[in-house]
Amino acid sequence: MNELVTNRDTPSARPEEAALTDHEYDGIAEYDNPMPGWWKALFLATVVFSGLYVFWYHISGRGPSIEDSYHAEVAEANARAAKLAMREQVSEASLEKLMADGSMMQNAARLFAQKCEQCHAAQGQGNIGPNLTDHYWIHGEGRLMDIYRTVSEGVLEKGMPAWNKQLAPAELKQLVAFVGTMRGKNLPGKSHEGKEFAVR
Repeated sequence: MNELVTNRDTPSARPEEAALTDHEYDGIAEYDNPMPGWWKALFLATVVFSGLYVFWYHISGRGPSIEDSYHAEVAEANARAAKLAMREQVSEASLEKLMADGSMMQNAARLFAQKCEQCHAAQGQGNIGPNLTDHYWIHGEGRLMDIYRTVSEGVLEKGMPAWNKQLAPAELKQLVAFVGTMRGKNLPGKSHEGKEFAVR
């Protein structure tokens, strides 16, 4: 006579509706106990989720990639640093923080187009005013603080106004930081003026 395997410690191990299977080992038969319903539901949910995940992130392209998430976090960190820099005293370091914030530089680019493009051209390659993209500087050595002093105080004999009298301090900082992003691009334009200095 076949012996039935049971577990007396777990009442659910031998439900009344369970049937014997055709498996028999050394005279021992086993019940066909189905998986619990909650386990099946959980397994089905993971299968559905994985399918939706693959579709959303790899097929539709709508979900952000790891690289996109990284760039978003970097942009957020730069934005926080830029906000702090706006409250800091003007310095080489604070202006460098502003340069790193893409959204703030977009605003500064619009400001440059309104105030500076007429004399320095759209990309800073020079028109009436000097080329801002080469390594040659008339006033200072091309450091951010040199640029800040020039933009702030102006060059009246050359027709450049003192922008500290026309721009808010925050706008002035942004504009100087944007000019800093142009350094070293060496765009073709107006010929060299001033002395050559390496971009720092």
